[in-house]
Amino acid sequence: MIVIDADSPTPPYEQLRAQLAKQIQDRTLAVGTRLPTIRKLAADLGLAINTVGRAYRELEEAGLIETRGRAGSFVSAAGEEALEQARRAAREYAEVVAGLGIEPGEALRIVEAALKDAATS
Repeated sequence: MIVIDADSPTPPYEQLRAQLAKQIQDRTLAVGTRLPTIRKLAADLGLAINTVGRAYRELEEAGLIETRGRAGSFVSAAGEEALEQARRAAREYAEVVAGLGIEPGEALRIVEAALKDAATS
């Protein structure tokens, strides 16, 4: 379920993009799931067509969805690939910090700080 908060300082397209991305990444929306058309989702959420279109474009650029012309937009298998790439990077990081003798709690704090930096840049 998508909820757009009109009082939020976050633009509606970003709220929509983030919620769909989360549903794709946590597999609430499985690979191959057909998404509503831009017009239908815009009408359902009370948003402008361009707002939903922007969210879909950004999801497509991130490789989370793919548009197949008139057939519509679908959850892409690339989302699975992105998760696997993240898992590989996490394993490599774990090996590096273990080799350096860094405690797991400190290693997690380092990752949290890096994620916060990445989110703000």
